[in-house]
Amino acid sequence: MLKPGDPAPEFELPSDRGSVVRSADLKGKRYVLYFYPADDTPGCTKEACSFRDELSQFEALDVPVFGVSPQGVESKQKFAAKYGLNFPLLADTEHKVAEAFGAWGERSMYGKKYMGIMRSTFVVGPDGRIEHVWEKVKPEGHAAEVLAYLRGEQPEKKPKSRAK
Repeated sequence: MLKPGDPAPEFELPSDRGSVVRSADLKGKRYVLYFYPADDTPGCTKEACSFRDELSQFEALDVPVFGVSPQGVESKQKFAAKYGLNFPLLADTEHKVAEAFGAWGERSMYGKKYMGIMRSTFVVGPDGRIEHVWEKVKPEGHAAEVLAYLRGEQPEKKPKSRAK
C-alpha cells in the first residue's frame, strides 16, 4: 500500500456519469480517492451514503471525492441512481488502479481466500503525492473521519478501559 509522501499513480477511469476521470486533470488539486469492494453491498452502501451526505462539506473545502471499485460503469450508474450518490464512481474493471495504489490484495470470507479490493482511502495532495492513507476502513463514519483530517482536526481518542 502506498504511504504518505509517495507519488500518486497516474490513472484514467470511466465514471458513472459517462465521462473519464484523469489524474492529470486533477493536478494542483487536493482530492479523495476511496476504494470499496462492490457496488450496492451493505458496507459499501453505508460508506458511499456517508460521503454523499457530507459532500457539501468536501465541496466547501474544494476537495472532490471519487469512489473506485472493480464493477463496470453500468453497475455504478445503478448504484448511484438507487442511493442518489452525488459524486463520481469510477470503474476499475481490470483493478489496475487499485493495484497501483496497493488497494488490491488477498482477502478472505467464510474461510475462502480470494483477490479483491482492500477498503482504503487516500488523500492526494495538490503536488500529486499521497498526503494521507486509511487502511482497513470501517465504512460507518468514515466520511466524517476524512473530513476531520482535511480540516486539520485531531481525531477523538477513545479512553482505554482498564481491566480490574
